[in-house]
Amino acid sequence: MMKKELGLFLLLAVISAITGAINPAFLSFVNLLNMANLIGLFGVFALGEGLVIITGGIDLSLGSMFALLGVIFIDLLTTYQVPWPFALLLVLMGGLALGGIQGFLITRLKMQPFIVTLCGLLIYRGAARYYTSDSTRGFGYGDEASTLSNIASGNIAGIPNTFIFLIILAQILGVLLHRSVYGRWLYAVGKNEEAARFSGINTNLVIATAYVISGGLAGVSTVMFVFYTNSVSPSSFGNFYELYAIAAAVLGGCSLRGGEGSILGIVLGTALLQVLQNLVNILGIPNSLNFAVMGTVILIGVLADQQLQARRRRKAALAGLARTAPRPKESTILQGAAPHSAAALPTTTGDQA
Repeated sequence: MMKKELGLFLLLAVISAITGAINPAFLSFVNLLNMANLIGLFGVFALGEGLVIITGGIDLSLGSMFALLGVIFIDLLTTYQVPWPFALLLVLMGGLALGGIQGFLITRLKMQPFIVTLCGLLIYRGAARYYTSDSTRGFGYGDEASTLSNIASGNIAGIPNTFIFLIILAQILGVLLHRSVYGRWLYAVGKNEEAARFSGINTNLVIATAYVISGGLAGVSTVMFVFYTNSVSPSSFGNFYELYAIAAAVLGGCSLRGGEGSILGIVLGTALLQVLQNLVNILGIPNSLNFAVMGTVILIGVLADQQLQARRRRKAALAGLARTAPRPKESTILQGAAPHSAAALPTTTGDQA
């Protein structure tokens, strides 16, 4: 565990202890399981967002992607009676395709990630509202995909399946990011894309793959959220969820400049964000201020990142000065010391002896 992750873990423990002291219900078994479920739901797509941020990009389209894929998923199950394995596969492929399109526009057409994903946010939400005529889609009273529902919203020994899935996914992505060549490429591209390209890395492929992974994880999250809410309103489903993901990644140590971040940090950031929201509810602060809390968290995270970067630059500059400082040569020292040494010696001759 690195210093950032250790500090974040200690902060999470302190805030949890304070919240538990304010209201002991926070530490109740039911509340902890509910928080674990929410951490699993939001942590899955936050991991995808984190990979994109590590490359120096950003994905603002996640919430709208949830709405579009969600209404299609419910329609496949209820209207067209598609077997749930095929419906699940289609939704996952849809998420991968949307991520691939965004990656293509960013890498091949050299468009800014902010513009591409902002357009995706508007297009996907508008398409979802048009597809449903702005009406809510739900499962009704049928038992469509009961098996998948039990998998997505059930539990094992009381632990929510969403949280278990997040832990497994974090392990896989942790190996991919920290133990593989692709992970080193991600960091290299985020630090300096031009230098990474000159070193032989296919930067376009690395960046596009990050958006594809983010889209695929958005498809997985869509299925879990659909069974969590049992309905999808295209005008509000997934609203501002991309901000949750960005806030969790920034809290977890991901720099918006790219080239920094870890899987463990993103998971801890997601947990801390949920604890903060729970604290807001316990303190009786209106739910309408949740977005204000998220905005404050992102602002504090960016400010902390700027201070950390400035401190690193100062350290690097001081180290460079220390290495390049001129040192006196040995010959000069000997020349300066020779007269004094000769004068200090007794001058004896053979005649005097």
